[in-house]
Amino acid sequence: MGSLFRHNIRLAGGPAPVRAHIDGLSPDILDDAIEPGKVFDATTDLSAVPAGYRDMDGRRSPRVQP
Repeated sequence: MGSLFRHNIRLAGGPAPVRAHIDGLSPDILDDAIEPGKVFDATTDLSAVPAGYRDMDGRRSPRVQP
């Protein structure tokens, strides 16, 4: 991590810039041209949420929806 700061490289995070893309993507979502829910590859009930997090942490499932 120190090597990043020594070379004046910054590591940052924050919320996704949704407003920058919403106007272009909304019509496609509403017309069923794209399906944003396809990012979820597994669903679970609330009692199995801890197992869903373990699956995501273990890279067995990229996204789990309770």
